[in-house]
Amino acid sequence: MKPLLIRHKNYWTNKEFVFDVILALILLLASFFANFYAGIYATEKASNPVTDIILDNIPVYDVDMIFIYGPLFLWAIVTALCLREPKRIPFVIQSIALFVLVRSVFISLTHIGPFPDMISIDYASTAIKNFTFGGDLFFSAHTGLPYLMALLFWKNIRLRIFFIAMAIIFGIVVLMGHLHYSIDVLAAFFITYSIFIMAQNLFPKGWRFFHSGLSGDGL
Repeated sequence: MKPLLIRHKNYWTNKEFVFDVILALILLLASFFANFYAGIYATEKASNPVTDIILDNIPVYDVDMIFIYGPLFLWAIVTALCLREPKRIPFVIQSIALFVLVRSVFISLTHIGPFPDMISIDYASTAIKNFTFGGDLFFSAHTGLPYLMALLFWKNIRLRIFFIAMAIIFGIVVLMGHLHYSIDVLAAFFITYSIFIMAQNLFPKGWRFFHSGLSGDGL
């Protein structure tokens, strides 16, 4: 416990680190606003559904519990990892914020209606009501965000496998519930990788903290 407290003290007394965290939180807040209005817009403007090679050939399953609470479990794990190693905090937040911002642009441009027999989820009363709205389909955040975490923690093979498994499981879940089209899930992996590369270039200080920590701390 003592080394953990020392690590936190070392980071939270470092002005450069604190400033990076503050900027990351501002960016994250801005991304949530963008996601909120983009999601509402995409849902209101949603057009007719289209056919899908996978959804057309599998029955719909009731997966709403996993769809809603699976991400909460995922973010509890990510939060614990950041609290264990505070050096991870800025880049994790920056990467998530960039992901949400990029996705907000995509869902604002694409207004395909939900698949006709998708499971019914009362988005207004769920724990994720301000993050997903039913018409914000392309691309799948349920698939992309855990894959983004896999890329961030790639050097730790156990975490890499865990997050990739979560991305695959969530991808299967949204397809089973007909909550996303297959292209939403497949494209998420390719777009997320691009977001990860963009984050490294846009937030070099955050990546430096994540990758090596403070100068001389040996983390």
